[in-house]
Amino acid sequence: MSTGEPESIHPELADEQRRLDRAHELLDAMLVRARSAREVSDRIVETENTVDAQVAQYHLRRREEQLQAGSGPLCFGRIDTDDRERWYIGRRHVEDEDSAPVVVDWRAPVSAGFYRATAVDPCGVDQRRRFSVVDREIVSIFDEDLTDPDGVGASGLPDPLLAELERSRTGQMRDIVATIAAEQDVIIRAPLDELLVVQGGPGTGKTAVGLHRAAFLLFQHRQELMDSQVLVLGPNPLFLRYIAEVLPSLGETSVRQATLTSLLAAKYRVRATDRPEVARLKGDVRMAAVVEGAIRDRIRVPADGLEVRSGLAVVRFTADDLDGLVKTVLSRRIPVNAGKDVLRRMIVAEAWRRYSTRAGLDGSAEPTFTAEARNDRGFRTALDKLWPNLSPVALVKGLYGTGRRLRVAADGILSPDEQAMLARKGASKAADEPWTVGDLPILDEAETRISGVPTRYGHVVVDEAQDLSPMALRLVGRRAEGGSMTILGDLAQATTPQAIGSWEAAVGALTTDHAEVTVRRAELTVGYRLPASILDVANRLLPHAAPTVTPAVSVRRGGAPPLVLSVGGDGELGSATATEVAALVAGTTSVAVVAVESQHEAIEAALDAAGLTVDRVGRAGLPGRDAVALVGPLAVKGLEFDAVVVVEPAAIVEAAAGLRHLFVSLTRAVQHLGIVHARPLPPELGLDDTGPR
Repeated sequence: MSTGEPESIHPELADEQRRLDRAHELLDAMLVRARSAREVSDRIVETENTVDAQVAQYHLRRREEQLQAGSGPLCFGRIDTDDRERWYIGRRHVEDEDSAPVVVDWRAPVSAGFYRATAVDPCGVDQRRRFSVVDREIVSIFDEDLTDPDGVGASGLPDPLLAELERSRTGQMRDIVATIAAEQDVIIRAPLDELLVVQGGPGTGKTAVGLHRAAFLLFQHRQELMDSQVLVLGPNPLFLRYIAEVLPSLGETSVRQATLTSLLAAKYRVRATDRPEVARLKGDVRMAAVVEGAIRDRIRVPADGLEVRSGLAVVRFTADDLDGLVKTVLSRRIPVNAGKDVLRRMIVAEAWRRYSTRAGLDGSAEPTFTAEARNDRGFRTALDKLWPNLSPVALVKGLYGTGRRLRVAADGILSPDEQAMLARKGASKAADEPWTVGDLPILDEAETRISGVPTRYGHVVVDEAQDLSPMALRLVGRRAEGGSMTILGDLAQATTPQAIGSWEAAVGALTTDHAEVTVRRAELTVGYRLPASILDVANRLLPHAAPTVTPAVSVRRGGAPPLVLSVGGDGELGSATATEVAALVAGTTSVAVVAVESQHEAIEAALDAAGLTVDRVGRAGLPGRDAVALVGPLAVKGLEFDAVVVVEPAAIVEAAAGLRHLFVSLTRAVQHLGIVHARPLPPELGLDDTGPR
């Protein structure tokens, strides 16, 4: 489609189809060769099982996985450069029998022009061609002459991109590799060695950008990230299921995807839930100082000092002597349990210095003196009392359960009322301790100080980061090697009690251990997912819910305004919702109902009575094509559906940060938004019973 007339057949369509068919044949041949090499490697491992054979097997398996074509088009366009080169861009590198590239991987440097070129800044590209591909068949072609500012496609969104944005959602997030926008591409290709913070409103593609950035970094820094891996952190298991297929579709499977809870699940089991005010306190960065205070409280210098014996020699250390040595060790910020051995060596070395000076001995006697001193039972016992071995579980359990320890650790840091909020009776067994999500960063802080930094990753991607507490962000930061992170979120969608509040505060928490890392901020303000008719209504909440956030602007102008249905009372909410949903299900791929949890039972009963299949999302996983998702305002964050019915907005805004919950709920629909209410609508929406005013 080069003339803007959709009914015309592009004169080169047949040639391009033959080239695409050839690319698939070559990719299949590459996969056959990779599989054959892997099978040979498997046999070698079975017979030899050497380290070298296992390493070769691993790499060959990875190669085979990367060549899997995935569910999207293998090639989605081409660029013709001003130096007369032509490159076909796709999701995999494909080469011919002579190793010449037939399709270039979208992450290769030469591919950047496909995403970034405009008539104003063509990036060395004269012409860009986009393919619309369905089941390996090119159904249309769109050409953009970037040398002509007035030419078709030189500005605005080309038809293939608009078609992709209008596609129905199936309950599973898709990759956007064929439709990455210029502002998104800049973020995706940002350097590895920096902390990148991305603020993006609903529909701006920040989640997809984060995942494609992970895939890009694994391509660009394969050797560097092979062992250290990339960690992707999401807000909840439902969200992880929603995005699960994106990275595999891009040929990347060596990425760990987790929530903060699952990241620490092997060590600490979450059994309880904090009250909002307690969750806020546990997320406060002051808790790091409380943990430090609890650790120092366990290190107690004996008032009468201690003795070091070696044979008949005795060297005494006063309490002041020991206090000075202890402070020196603690100032080095080494793991506390390792610090005990450092203190032991320092005491023994100082004992030898004093004794050798007094006795006039030469250095040859030092090994004997040192060995006998270290093995002296009295010295070992005294040192164990002075500096006991600590465990994070026992430390935090004791902090919450022992009034004296909490008072000492939090003295001058937390008020008496705040200390009382933390106090609780511990379980009889450490394994049964009622840990909460808010306890996890505190336990991790304690473990880091006691045993050292946990496993680090070559890069960490965090989505929905606006809901994390300062303590949780410290946990994230210490897991990123060199501070290499991509932090994604929208302050307007911050709904948890412990939310960080600003990106400046988030950076402060993330860089506690990375003071030298380069920090860069980026903002996504172009909305691709939501039609303007929906986004513009939701944006009316921002001056009240998040006045510092720049509203996103949709490229999908027009669209049907939200359908507002008013009913006579609460008892009619379920039946009215069922009627609306039944009409939507008939012609829509994915439908969700968003309501507060207390209304779910009645709504589900009404949907069942109407013969509609219901899935309470989070209980049975993601909804399929024939299931209506019933979900709460908090759990729906990050998801998207063709149609969404929001039930009783007045009930949603009654929660803490209620207007932000409502903002999230209203911005999940990509085609149709319905609002069913019995109570007056929040005035900030500017809606009546028929739609926008």
